[in-house]
Amino acid sequence: MLRIIRQHPEHIYPFNEPARDLRIQNKPLWLFQHDVLSPYVEREVELPLNYPLPDTEEACLVHRDNLYFDERYVKAFLEKAMERDYPSRAAFSGRDPAFIEHAFPLSTSYTHVPDKDIYLADLWYYPNGPSRGTKPLVVDLQAREVGYYHVPTYMASEKGDLTFQVPLRNLLAIDSWVHIFIADVVFGVFSRGARFEAKIDKSPFAKLNTLAKAMYEGKQILECSEVVKIGRNCVIDPSAVIHGPTIIGDNVTVGAGTSIENCVIGDNVNISQGCQLMLSVIGNGTFLPFRASLFMTTLMDNCMVAQNTCLQMCVIGRNTFIGAGSTFTDFNLIPTPLKALNGSGKLDSANRPVLGGCVGHNCRIGSGMIVFPGRTIESDVVLVASDERRIIRKDIKYEDSDHRHFSFADKHKRLYPRLGEIKDASW
Repeated sequence: MLRIIRQHPEHIYPFNEPARDLRIQNKPLWLFQHDVLSPYVEREVELPLNYPLPDTEEACLVHRDNLYFDERYVKAFLEKAMERDYPSRAAFSGRDPAFIEHAFPLSTSYTHVPDKDIYLADLWYYPNGPSRGTKPLVVDLQAREVGYYHVPTYMASEKGDLTFQVPLRNLLAIDSWVHIFIADVVFGVFSRGARFEAKIDKSPFAKLNTLAKAMYEGKQILECSEVVKIGRNCVIDPSAVIHGPTIIGDNVTVGAGTSIENCVIGDNVNISQGCQLMLSVIGNGTFLPFRASLFMTTLMDNCMVAQNTCLQMCVIGRNTFIGAGSTFTDFNLIPTPLKALNGSGKLDSANRPVLGGCVGHNCRIGSGMIVFPGRTIESDVVLVASDERRIIRKDIKYEDSDHRHFSFADKHKRLYPRLGEIKDASW
C-alpha cells in the first residue's frame, strides 16, 4: 500500500512549529504516524497540501500530517474500508462523545456534513488509487466516561464531577496546543489505562496472568512488571512508588520518595527526591529537581522544572526551564469559560472547566511565577521575576520577553520565529 502524506503548513502557537514536528506521547508526530502505519504500507510520498495526488492504481492511504491516530483506530478503519469496493474517508458521528467533548473544540480540520450529522477527517483509503466517489466511513471511538477527581461545585460552572470521555480508539487533528494536552493525557495515558481495564474485564486469563506476576514479584498489582514497563540501565530508589500503567525509558534515575502514577517517561530522565508525577508525559533528557509536581502535564524533550514548582494540565515545549516555586493554575476562581487559540488563530472556548497553561520552546521562566489558567508563553521568551512581573494574567508574546531589554540580549537566540519570519532573527 502507498502512503500519501499531505502537509499541513500551519504552525501551532505558541510553539511556532507545524504539528508534525511536535512531540506526542514522547515522539515527534511524524514518527508516531510512521510507526503506527508501517505494518500496512510499503512506501510513502509527501506532498504539499493542495498538490494533486499521484496517478496510480495502487491502494493508497492518504492523510494530513497533523493527525494523531493510534494502531487500534487505523486497524478498525482499514478493516472496514477494505470491505468496500469504493474509496472511504474517515468520519465521526456528531453523537460520538469523545469527538464532541475533546476533538472538535478549537479545531478547524473537520468538514461538517449537516444532513448526516457527521464530521469528515483528513484520512482517506483508496482501494485502486485516488479516484472520485469517496464515501464517509464512521468508526466508533468507543468512548468511556472517566472521572479523575470530585471537586466542590464552585470549581465548575455546571457540575461538580470533572470527567473525560476517554476513547479506546484514537483519531485527533492537532490544530491547537490544547489538542496536544488531549492527545497526551485523554487520548494517551487515560486511554491506555482504560484499555488495560477493558483487557482485564474481558479476559480472565489476562486477569490471572497479572495477578500471578504480582504475587511472584511480591508487589501490588499496579506495581508489577505487567503494568510498569522499565527500560535498561535505570536506577530507581527502593522508596519510590510507581503505579501503572506506566512506561519508563532507558537510563532513567528516580530518587527517594518519588511518586509516579500512570505516566510515560522518556530516556535519560532524572527525577530527584520527592517528586510527584501523575498522568503525565515526560520527554527525553528532562531534569526534575526535588519536590517538582506534575499533574496531567506534558513536558517535551530536554526540559527542566525546578524544585517546588507545580504544573497542572500544562504543555511545555522543548529546551525550556521553569524556575523554582512557580505555579501554573488550572481553573478560574469565578467559573467562567476558559479560552484558547483555535486553528484559525482566534480565541475560542476550550470546552474545559479546568485547564493549565502552555509554554513554547526555548523559554526561560524565572522563579516564583504564577500563571493564570489557559495562558500561553511564546517560544524563545525569557521572563524574569520582578515586582512588576510575578503574575502572568495575559498571553506573553516574543515582543514581551524581558531579555530584549538586556545589553546581552543576543546571548538568547530566537530559534522558533513565527511563520514567515526570518529564521535566524535574534530579536
